[in-house]
Amino acid sequence: MIDKEHPLPITEQCKILQISRSSIYYDPVLLRDKDRELIRLIDEIHLEDPCLGSRGMKSALKISGHKVGRIHVRTLMRKMGIEAIYKKPRLSKPHPGHKIYPYLLRGLDITEANSVWCSDITYIPMAKGFCYLVAVMDWASRKVLSWRLSNTLDGSFCIQALEEAIHKYGTPEIFNTDQGSQFTSLEFTSILTDNNIKISIDGRNRWMDNIFVERFWKTFKYQEVYLKTYKSISHAKKDLTRFIDRYNAWRPHQGLNDRTPNEVYYKTLLKTKDAV
Repeated sequence: MIDKEHPLPITEQCKILQISRSSIYYDPVLLRDKDRELIRLIDEIHLEDPCLGSRGMKSALKISGHKVGRIHVRTLMRKMGIEAIYKKPRLSKPHPGHKIYPYLLRGLDITEANSVWCSDITYIPMAKGFCYLVAVMDWASRKVLSWRLSNTLDGSFCIQALEEAIHKYGTPEIFNTDQGSQFTSLEFTSILTDNNIKISIDGRNRWMDNIFVERFWKTFKYQEVYLKTYKSISHAKKDLTRFIDRYNAWRPHQGLNDRTPNEVYYKTLLKTKDAV
């Protein structure tokens, strides 16, 4: 894939292959077979009950026949980038370079494409490790506009997904994400402000504020990820491309009156353009 001896810079090779540059320099830490199984179960349980912390997750795993200590469960959850959704003391200060933005979607009737985009990151287990997936989605149509895989939670792969979505589909009025540092960094938010896009951030511990991405993750995990074992990131990328293309073009949604995301996106996009 990447040829470090090629005259074309590695940065340009990564752009062509649509992979994060940070993953080229990252040496993955192999997980034990037992930990890979635990991580897969934690991911599945978290999708069903995002309110479980390490204590509750430990109990849920015990019911499934897996005896594991709470500290180890907490370590695996942190590695996966997930935490329980519940009210808790604010133990850390905001990053000094990250501005706090309000949640702008409350009470809005979002029915037209490119009115609101949203984004989130999820964990993807593989045969001998793991990676992360970021997706940019149009809120009204549920269409996945762009996505990227990465070995690390470095924010560069989120920036690449955002830039691709803007290049292919223009700009939305509002962009909504959670409070993850990848989305509140100056590098990410400056792209939004430079394109006159309003920034909306979910409330603290309010996963429902970004509900359509959360629903997509659940569909994606149960209908794709949990049915397979990806041998590598390139293997995952190939299968994810097929799944997301089908999700956009062929999978009807009850919430869209049995229409596909592509159908709703392009029909409401034309309506928006005609109204201008």
